[in-house]
Amino acid sequence: MAHIALPQGLPGLLGPMAFRPETAKPPNELADALLQGDSTLTRGERELIATYVSRLNDCTFCSMSHGAFAALQNDAGWDAVDAVWNDPSSAPISPKLMTLLGVAAKVQQGGQAVTEEDVAAARAEGATDEELHDTVLIAAAFCMFNRYVDGLGTWAPTERSDYDEMGRQVVEHGYAASTPG
Repeated sequence: MAHIALPQGLPGLLGPMAFRPETAKPPNELADALLQGDSTLTRGERELIATYVSRLNDCTFCSMSHGAFAALQNDAGWDAVDAVWNDPSSAPISPKLMTLLGVAAKVQQGGQAVTEEDVAAARAEGATDEELHDTVLIAAAFCMFNRYVDGLGTWAPTERSDYDEMGRQVVEHGYAASTPG
């Protein structure tokens, strides 16, 4: 049960965003820019960063929803998501993304955990300053989103199939267009 009176039937982030629609616009615009905007990282790669950080934070809604979004936008589908969740070093992803996930994991621990060695490792695999910037911001933003969802005690479906339609909507239309309210 949520800690405040949220609209019924809206899981995770959707409930609080419908509760205060005026606060939904900035995070949705940030998510659109980071996860769907122009980038040298694919949408699927950026969603893998989001779902990985959410999984590290034990946020069911964000890890499952962004896992679905990543699965829809990666050739390996849920196999890639499961592999990233379990052990990024054995996942069917590029060495560059593997190092960027390492940076994201450090951000999840705390921003100052990111070291020059982490950045150098990512650069050695071809990561650009923009990709490093976006990885850090995706990780930081998802720490905030995860805490927003879980801090209000929102509910989240646990079956992957419960995220199918939401996934199709987000992949096709983006975050802002897919938010109730």
